[in-house]
Amino acid sequence: MEFDVKDLGLADKGKLRIEWANQNMPVLNLIMKRFSKEKPLGGVRLGLCLHVTTETASLCKTLKAAGADVSICASNPLSTQDDVAASLVKHDKIPVYAIKGEDNETYYKHINAVLDSKPMMTMDDGADLVSTIHSERTDLIKNIIGGTEETTTGVIRLRSMAEKKVLRFPVVAVNDADTKHFFDNRYGTGQSTMDGIIRATNRLIAGTYFVVAGYGWCGRGLAMRAQGMGAKVIVTEIDPLKALEAVMDGYQVMPMAEAAKIGDFFCTVTGDINVIRGEHFKAMKDGAIVANSGHFNVELDLPTLEEMSKKKRLIREFVEEYTLPTGRRINVLGEGRLVNLAAAEGHPSSVMDMSFANQALSAEFMVKKGKALKKTVYTVPKEIDAEIARLKLEAMGIQIDKLTKEQEEYLASWEMGT
Repeated sequence: MEFDVKDLGLADKGKLRIEWANQNMPVLNLIMKRFSKEKPLGGVRLGLCLHVTTETASLCKTLKAAGADVSICASNPLSTQDDVAASLVKHDKIPVYAIKGEDNETYYKHINAVLDSKPMMTMDDGADLVSTIHSERTDLIKNIIGGTEETTTGVIRLRSMAEKKVLRFPVVAVNDADTKHFFDNRYGTGQSTMDGIIRATNRLIAGTYFVVAGYGWCGRGLAMRAQGMGAKVIVTEIDPLKALEAVMDGYQVMPMAEAAKIGDFFCTVTGDINVIRGEHFKAMKDGAIVANSGHFNVELDLPTLEEMSKKKRLIREFVEEYTLPTGRRINVLGEGRLVNLAAAEGHPSSVMDMSFANQALSAEFMVKKGKALKKTVYTVPKEIDAEIARLKLEAMGIQIDKLTKEQEEYLASWEMGT
Protein backbone atom coordinates (compact mmCIF):
# COMPACT_ATOMS: atom_id res chain seq x y z
CA MET A 1 0.00 0.00 0.00
CA GLU A 2 1.37 3.39 -1.01
CA PHE A 3 1.13 6.38 1.34
CA ASP A 4 2.96 9.56 2.30
CA VAL A 5 2.68 10.70 5.92
CA LYS A 6 5.06 12.42 8.30
CA ASP A 7 5.83 9.61 10.75
CA LEU A 8 4.16 6.21 11.26
CA GLY A 9 5.52 6.30 14.79
CA LEU A 10 2.73 8.77 15.63
CA ALA A 11 0.04 6.20 14.78
CA ASP A 12 -0.77 4.96 18.29
CA LYS A 13 -1.25 8.51 19.57
CA GLY A 14 -3.51 9.23 16.60
CA LYS A 15 -5.56 6.08 17.25
CA LEU A 16 -6.37 7.24 20.77
CA ARG A 17 -7.35 10.70 19.55
CA ILE A 18 -9.61 9.17 16.90
CA GLU A 19 -11.29 7.04 19.57
CA TRP A 20 -11.84 10.14 21.72
CA ALA A 21 -13.51 12.05 18.87
CA ASN A 22 -15.58 9.04 17.85
CA GLN A 23 -17.17 8.86 21.30
CA ASN A 24 -19.09 12.01 20.40
CA MET A 25 -20.21 10.99 16.90
CA PRO A 26 -23.29 8.81 17.56
CA VAL A 27 -25.05 9.45 14.23
CA LEU A 28 -22.03 8.42 12.15
CA ASN A 29 -21.61 5.37 14.39
CA LEU A 30 -25.20 4.29 13.71
CA ILE A 31 -24.59 4.71 9.98
CA MET A 32 -21.36 2.70 10.24
CA LYS A 33 -23.25 -0.11 11.98
CA ARG A 34 -25.75 -0.32 9.10
CA PHE A 35 -23.08 0.12 6.45
CA SER A 36 -21.06 -2.75 7.92
CA LYS A 37 -24.01 -5.09 7.33
CA GLU A 38 -25.32 -3.77 4.01
CA LYS A 39 -22.05 -2.76 2.25
CA PRO A 40 -23.76 -0.10 0.08
CA LEU A 41 -20.41 1.14 -1.29
CA GLY A 42 -19.05 -2.33 -2.05
CA GLY A 43 -16.34 -2.20 -4.71
CA VAL A 44 -16.49 1.57 -5.13
CA ARG A 45 -13.12 3.35 -5.33
CA LEU A 46 -13.59 6.55 -3.35
CA GLY A 47 -11.10 9.45 -3.50
CA LEU A 48 -11.22 11.95 -0.62
CA CYS A 49 -9.70 15.42 -0.41
CA LEU A 50 -10.64 16.52 3.11
CA HIS A 51 -9.02 17.96 6.23
CA VAL A 52 -7.23 14.96 7.76
CA THR A 53 -8.52 15.23 11.32
CA THR A 54 -9.79 12.84 13.99
CA GLU A 55 -13.37 13.36 12.82
CA THR A 56 -12.44 12.73 9.18
CA ALA A 57 -10.82 9.50 10.29
CA SER A 58 -14.19 8.31 11.62
CA LEU A 59 -15.72 9.11 8.23
CA CYS A 60 -12.96 7.17 6.43
CA LYS A 61 -13.58 4.15 8.66
CA THR A 62 -17.33 4.39 8.02
CA LEU A 63 -16.82 4.48 4.25
CA LYS A 64 -14.43 1.53 4.42
CA ALA A 65 -16.95 -0.39 6.54
CA ALA A 66 -19.45 0.25 3.72
CA GLY A 67 -17.17 -1.66 1.35
CA ALA A 68 -15.44 1.28 -0.36
CA ASP A 69 -11.76 1.35 -1.31
CA VAL A 70 -10.80 4.66 0.31
CA SER A 71 -7.77 6.88 -0.28
CA ILE A 72 -7.38 10.40 1.08
CA CYS A 73 -5.27 13.55 0.75
CA ALA A 74 -5.48 16.86 2.59
CA SER A 75 -7.68 19.69 1.34
CA ASN A 76 -5.40 22.33 2.86
CA PRO A 77 -1.60 22.28 3.39
CA LEU A 78 -1.95 23.10 7.09
CA SER A 79 -5.05 21.10 8.02
CA THR A 80 -3.50 17.65 8.50
CA GLN A 81 -3.12 16.11 11.94
CA ASP A 82 -0.01 13.99 11.39
CA ASP A 83 -0.80 11.44 14.09
CA VAL A 84 -4.24 10.85 12.58
CA ALA A 85 -2.76 10.37 9.10
CA ALA A 86 -0.32 7.82 10.52
CA SER A 87 -3.06 5.95 12.38
CA LEU A 88 -5.23 5.61 9.28
CA VAL A 89 -2.30 4.07 7.43
CA LYS A 90 -1.06 1.76 10.18
CA HIS A 91 -4.26 0.71 11.93
CA ASP A 92 -6.90 1.00 9.20
CA LYS A 93 -4.85 0.24 6.07
CA ILE A 94 -6.16 3.36 4.33
CA PRO A 95 -3.75 5.10 1.89
CA VAL A 96 -3.14 8.64 3.15
CA TYR A 97 -1.18 11.35 1.33
CA ALA A 98 -1.00 14.28 3.75
CA ILE A 99 1.67 16.04 5.82
CA LYS A 100 1.00 19.17 7.85
CA GLY A 101 2.93 22.10 6.38
CA GLU A 102 3.43 20.51 2.95
CA ASP A 103 4.38 22.95 0.20
CA ASN A 104 2.20 23.66 -2.81
CA GLU A 105 4.05 21.18 -5.05
CA THR A 106 3.61 18.37 -2.51
CA TYR A 107 -0.03 19.32 -1.99
CA TYR A 108 -0.83 18.74 -5.67
CA LYS A 109 1.40 15.67 -5.81
CA HIS A 110 -0.78 14.21 -3.05
CA ILE A 111 -3.98 15.13 -4.92
CA ASN A 112 -2.67 13.29 -7.95
CA ALA A 113 -1.69 10.30 -5.81
CA VAL A 114 -5.34 9.94 -4.77
CA LEU A 115 -6.43 10.36 -8.39
CA ASP A 116 -3.98 7.62 -9.39
CA SER A 117 -6.33 5.21 -7.58
CA LYS A 118 -8.83 5.95 -10.39
CA PRO A 119 -11.72 6.92 -8.08
CA MET A 120 -15.29 6.17 -9.10
CA MET A 121 -16.48 8.85 -6.67
CA THR A 122 -14.91 12.03 -5.29
CA MET A 123 -15.42 13.57 -1.87
CA ASP A 124 -14.09 17.12 -1.77
CA ASP A 125 -13.65 20.01 0.65
CA GLY A 126 -12.95 22.95 -1.66
CA ALA A 127 -13.37 21.16 -5.04
CA ASP A 128 -9.64 20.65 -5.67
CA LEU A 129 -10.14 17.01 -6.70
CA VAL A 130 -12.91 17.92 -9.13
CA SER A 131 -11.03 20.88 -10.62
CA THR A 132 -7.84 18.83 -11.04
CA ILE A 133 -9.80 16.04 -12.75
CA HIS A 134 -11.43 18.53 -15.13
CA SER A 135 -8.20 20.37 -15.94
CA GLU A 136 -5.47 17.71 -15.85
CA ARG A 137 -6.94 14.21 -15.38
CA THR A 138 -9.87 14.13 -17.80
CA ASP A 139 -9.08 10.49 -18.60
CA LEU A 140 -10.66 9.58 -15.23
CA ILE A 141 -14.07 11.09 -15.96
CA LYS A 142 -15.49 8.11 -17.87
CA ASN A 143 -15.36 5.96 -14.72
CA ILE A 144 -16.69 8.55 -12.24
CA ILE A 145 -20.26 8.14 -10.96
CA GLY A 146 -20.29 11.48 -9.15
CA GLY A 147 -19.01 13.32 -6.10
CA THR A 148 -19.85 15.21 -2.93
CA GLU A 149 -18.67 18.64 -1.75
CA GLU A 150 -18.21 19.67 1.89
CA THR A 151 -17.78 23.44 1.99
CA THR A 152 -19.19 26.75 0.73
CA THR A 153 -16.15 27.66 -1.37
CA GLY A 154 -16.24 24.33 -3.16
CA VAL A 155 -19.97 24.59 -3.86
CA ILE A 156 -19.44 28.06 -5.36
CA ARG A 157 -16.74 26.67 -7.68
CA LEU A 158 -18.89 23.70 -8.69
CA ARG A 159 -21.99 25.80 -9.37
CA SER A 160 -19.85 28.03 -11.56
CA MET A 161 -18.70 24.94 -13.48
CA ALA A 162 -22.29 23.71 -13.82
CA GLU A 163 -23.54 27.10 -15.06
CA LYS A 164 -20.78 27.17 -17.68
CA LYS A 165 -21.71 23.60 -18.73
CA VAL A 166 -18.21 22.27 -18.00
CA LEU A 167 -19.05 20.03 -15.01
CA ARG A 168 -18.88 16.48 -16.34
CA PHE A 169 -20.44 14.46 -13.52
CA PRO A 170 -23.06 15.12 -10.80
CA VAL A 171 -22.04 16.41 -7.36
CA VAL A 172 -24.07 16.61 -4.15
CA ALA A 173 -23.56 19.90 -2.26
CA VAL A 174 -23.29 18.50 1.27
CA ASN A 175 -22.57 22.02 2.55
CA ASP A 176 -26.12 23.08 1.67
CA ALA A 177 -27.78 20.49 3.90
CA ASP A 178 -29.48 22.17 6.85
CA THR A 179 -27.86 19.70 9.25
CA LYS A 180 -24.49 20.79 7.85
CA HIS A 181 -24.32 24.57 7.43
CA PHE A 182 -26.69 25.53 10.28
CA PHE A 183 -24.45 23.68 12.73
CA ASP A 184 -21.01 23.01 11.22
CA ASN A 185 -20.62 26.45 9.66
CA ARG A 186 -22.18 28.38 12.53
CA TYR A 187 -21.31 26.55 15.76
CA GLY A 188 -18.31 24.61 14.47
CA THR A 189 -16.58 27.51 12.74
CA GLY A 190 -17.51 29.92 15.53
CA GLN A 191 -15.96 27.85 18.31
CA SER A 192 -12.99 26.41 16.43
CA THR A 193 -11.96 29.77 14.96
CA MET A 194 -11.90 31.40 18.38
CA ASP A 195 -9.98 28.35 19.63
CA GLY A 196 -7.37 28.79 16.88
CA ILE A 197 -6.97 32.52 17.46
CA ILE A 198 -6.61 32.10 21.21
CA ARG A 199 -4.18 29.15 20.95
CA ALA A 200 -2.03 31.09 18.48
CA THR A 201 -1.96 34.35 20.43
CA ASN A 202 -2.94 33.73 24.08
CA ARG A 203 -4.51 37.20 23.95
CA LEU A 204 -7.60 38.31 25.86
CA ILE A 205 -10.66 38.78 23.64
CA ALA A 206 -12.79 40.71 26.17
CA GLY A 207 -12.82 44.46 25.66
CA THR A 208 -11.28 44.35 22.17
CA TYR A 209 -12.68 45.30 18.77
CA PHE A 210 -13.16 42.09 16.79
CA VAL A 211 -13.78 42.53 13.06
CA VAL A 212 -15.64 39.74 11.25
CA ALA A 213 -15.49 40.00 7.46
CA GLY A 214 -18.57 38.28 6.03
CA TYR A 215 -21.88 37.50 7.72
CA GLY A 216 -22.78 34.14 6.20
CA TRP A 217 -23.30 31.19 8.52
CA CYS A 218 -19.60 31.07 9.42
CA GLY A 219 -19.55 34.80 10.11
CA ARG A 220 -22.69 34.57 12.22
CA GLY A 221 -21.10 31.85 14.36
CA LEU A 222 -17.82 33.70 14.76
CA ALA A 223 -19.50 37.01 15.66
CA MET A 224 -21.66 35.22 18.23
CA ARG A 225 -18.68 33.57 19.92
CA ALA A 226 -16.51 36.71 19.87
CA GLN A 227 -19.34 38.72 21.43
CA GLY A 228 -19.87 35.97 24.00
CA MET A 229 -16.23 36.37 25.08
CA GLY A 230 -16.71 40.09 25.62
CA ALA A 231 -15.49 41.56 22.32
CA LYS A 232 -17.06 44.58 20.63
CA VAL A 233 -17.90 43.00 17.29
CA ILE A 234 -17.73 44.84 13.97
CA VAL A 235 -19.11 43.17 10.83
CA THR A 236 -18.13 44.07 7.28
CA GLU A 237 -20.38 42.97 4.42
CA ILE A 238 -21.18 43.54 0.73
CA ASP A 239 -24.72 42.09 0.91
CA PRO A 240 -27.28 44.66 2.18
CA LEU A 241 -29.58 41.97 3.56
CA LYS A 242 -26.82 40.28 5.57
CA ALA A 243 -25.53 43.66 6.72
CA LEU A 244 -29.02 44.57 7.93
CA GLU A 245 -29.28 41.25 9.74
CA ALA A 246 -25.94 41.91 11.48
CA VAL A 247 -27.22 45.32 12.61
CA MET A 248 -30.42 43.75 13.98
CA ASP A 249 -28.29 41.12 15.76
CA GLY A 250 -26.59 43.95 17.66
CA TYR A 251 -23.28 44.37 15.84
CA GLN A 252 -21.65 47.45 14.37
CA VAL A 253 -21.54 47.37 10.58
CA MET A 254 -19.13 49.45 8.51
CA PRO A 255 -16.79 49.19 5.49
CA MET A 256 -13.45 47.43 6.00
CA ALA A 257 -11.67 50.75 5.34
CA GLU A 258 -13.25 52.12 8.53
CA ALA A 259 -13.01 48.91 10.56
CA ALA A 260 -9.29 48.64 9.75
CA LYS A 261 -8.60 51.80 11.75
CA ILE A 262 -10.07 50.51 15.01
CA GLY A 263 -9.92 46.70 14.96
CA ASP A 264 -7.73 44.68 17.31
CA PHE A 265 -8.59 41.30 15.78
CA PHE A 266 -9.62 40.68 12.17
CA CYS A 267 -10.93 37.42 10.74
CA THR A 268 -12.19 36.82 7.20
CA VAL A 269 -14.92 34.24 6.49
CA THR A 270 -16.16 35.29 3.06
CA GLY A 271 -14.87 32.77 0.50
CA ASP A 272 -13.68 35.65 -1.71
CA ILE A 273 -10.31 37.07 -2.72
CA ASN A 274 -8.36 40.03 -1.22
CA VAL A 275 -10.95 40.96 1.39
CA ILE A 276 -8.21 42.57 3.48
CA ARG A 277 -5.86 44.45 1.15
CA GLY A 278 -2.90 46.79 1.22
CA GLU A 279 -4.93 49.90 2.03
CA HIS A 280 -6.45 48.09 5.00
CA PHE A 281 -3.09 46.89 6.34
CA LYS A 282 -1.80 50.49 6.07
CA ALA A 283 -4.69 51.73 8.22
CA MET A 284 -4.33 49.12 11.00
CA LYS A 285 -2.93 50.03 14.37
CA ASP A 286 0.26 48.60 15.81
CA GLY A 287 -0.14 44.99 16.92
CA ALA A 288 -3.28 44.21 14.93
CA ILE A 289 -3.97 40.47 14.67
CA VAL A 290 -5.23 39.17 11.32
CA ALA A 291 -6.58 35.70 10.58
CA ASN A 292 -8.62 33.87 7.98
CA SER A 293 -11.16 31.10 8.50
CA GLY A 294 -12.34 30.87 4.90
CA HIS A 295 -11.25 27.84 2.91
CA PHE A 296 -8.42 29.41 0.89
CA ASN A 297 -5.73 31.86 2.07
CA VAL A 298 -6.55 34.27 -0.78
CA GLU A 299 -8.90 36.24 1.48
CA LEU A 300 -5.84 38.09 2.83
CA ASP A 301 -3.64 39.91 0.30
CA LEU A 302 -0.42 38.58 1.82
CA PRO A 303 1.81 39.24 -1.23
CA THR A 304 1.03 42.95 -0.93
CA LEU A 305 1.61 42.90 2.83
CA GLU A 306 4.98 41.26 2.19
CA GLU A 307 5.92 43.96 -0.33
CA MET A 308 4.84 46.70 2.09
CA SER A 309 6.85 45.34 5.00
CA LYS A 310 10.45 46.05 5.82
CA LYS A 311 10.75 43.02 8.08
CA LYS A 312 9.00 39.71 8.71
CA ARG A 313 9.63 37.19 11.46
CA LEU A 314 7.96 34.22 13.15
CA ILE A 315 7.52 35.72 16.60
CA ARG A 316 5.50 32.82 17.98
CA GLU A 317 4.29 29.51 16.60
CA PHE A 318 1.55 30.29 14.06
CA VAL A 319 2.19 34.07 14.37
CA GLU A 320 4.12 35.92 11.64
CA GLU A 321 4.91 39.54 12.50
CA TYR A 322 5.14 41.96 9.56
CA THR A 323 6.76 45.31 10.36
CA LEU A 324 5.73 48.24 8.15
CA PRO A 325 8.06 51.16 7.32
CA THR A 326 6.21 53.22 9.96
CA GLY A 327 7.23 50.70 12.62
CA ARG A 328 3.69 49.41 13.07
CA ARG A 329 3.40 45.61 13.31
CA ILE A 330 0.73 43.41 11.72
CA ASN A 331 0.46 39.86 13.05
CA VAL A 332 -0.84 37.20 10.63
CA LEU A 333 -1.98 33.86 12.05
CA GLY A 334 -1.39 30.44 10.47
CA GLU A 335 0.06 31.82 7.22
CA GLY A 336 -3.38 33.24 6.47
CA ARG A 337 -4.79 29.73 6.08
CA LEU A 338 -7.73 28.22 7.97
CA VAL A 339 -6.82 29.35 11.48
CA ASN A 340 -9.13 26.83 13.14
CA LEU A 341 -7.13 23.98 11.59
CA ALA A 342 -3.71 25.62 11.25
CA ALA A 343 -3.51 26.60 14.92
CA ALA A 344 -6.19 24.38 16.51
CA GLU A 345 -7.96 21.07 15.82
CA GLY A 346 -10.89 22.12 13.66
CA HIS A 347 -14.55 21.67 14.47
CA PRO A 348 -15.68 19.71 17.54
CA SER A 349 -16.64 16.10 16.84
CA SER A 350 -20.31 16.47 17.80
CA VAL A 351 -20.92 18.95 14.98
CA MET A 352 -18.82 17.02 12.44
CA ASP A 353 -20.96 14.01 13.33
CA MET A 354 -23.81 15.57 11.33
CA SER A 355 -21.61 16.90 8.52
CA PHE A 356 -19.96 13.55 7.93
CA ALA A 357 -23.25 11.70 8.31
CA ASN A 358 -24.36 13.82 5.34
CA GLN A 359 -21.21 12.83 3.47
CA ALA A 360 -21.70 9.12 4.13
CA LEU A 361 -25.39 9.08 3.21
CA SER A 362 -24.81 11.30 0.16
CA ALA A 363 -22.17 8.83 -1.03
CA GLU A 364 -24.72 6.04 -0.68
CA PHE A 365 -27.27 8.17 -2.57
CA MET A 366 -24.77 8.85 -5.36
CA VAL A 367 -23.98 5.15 -5.79
CA LYS A 368 -27.71 4.36 -6.04
CA LYS A 369 -28.80 7.30 -8.21
CA GLY A 370 -25.66 8.81 -9.75
CA LYS A 371 -25.93 7.23 -13.18
CA ALA A 372 -29.42 8.69 -13.63
CA LEU A 373 -28.46 12.21 -12.50
CA LYS A 374 -27.61 15.17 -14.72
CA LYS A 375 -24.13 16.74 -14.75
CA THR A 376 -24.93 19.46 -12.24
CA VAL A 377 -24.92 20.27 -8.50
CA TYR A 378 -27.62 18.70 -6.33
CA THR A 379 -28.74 19.48 -2.80
CA VAL A 380 -28.82 16.72 -0.20
CA PRO A 381 -32.22 14.98 -0.36
CA LYS A 382 -34.56 16.32 2.34
CA GLU A 383 -35.21 12.85 3.73
CA ILE A 384 -31.46 12.45 4.47
CA ASP A 385 -31.37 15.84 6.20
CA ALA A 386 -34.44 15.01 8.31
CA GLU A 387 -33.15 11.56 9.25
CA ILE A 388 -29.81 12.98 10.45
CA ALA A 389 -31.60 15.56 12.60
CA ARG A 390 -33.86 12.85 14.02
CA LEU A 391 -30.93 10.58 14.86
CA LYS A 392 -29.00 13.45 16.44
CA LEU A 393 -31.91 14.36 18.72
CA GLU A 394 -32.37 10.70 19.63
CA ALA A 395 -28.68 10.42 20.53
CA MET A 396 -29.01 13.52 22.72
CA GLY A 397 -32.02 12.04 24.53
CA ILE A 398 -34.34 14.77 23.27
CA GLN A 399 -37.94 14.10 22.27
CA ILE A 400 -40.18 16.38 20.23
CA ASP A 401 -43.90 16.58 19.48
CA LYS A 402 -45.66 15.00 16.51
CA LEU A 403 -48.57 16.44 14.60
CA THR A 404 -51.96 15.03 15.51
CA LYS A 405 -54.20 13.78 12.68
CA GLU A 406 -56.32 16.91 13.15
CA GLN A 407 -53.24 19.16 12.83
CA GLU A 408 -52.08 17.36 9.69
CA GLU A 409 -55.51 17.84 8.09
CA TYR A 410 -55.55 21.53 9.07
CA LEU A 411 -52.14 22.21 7.52
CA ALA A 412 -53.16 20.37 4.34
CA SER A 413 -56.47 22.20 3.94
CA TRP A 414 -57.51 25.57 2.61
CA GLU A 415 -61.12 25.50 3.80
CA MET A 416 -60.46 26.04 7.51
CA GLY A 417 -59.60 29.59 8.58
CA THR A 418 -60.34 31.55 11.70
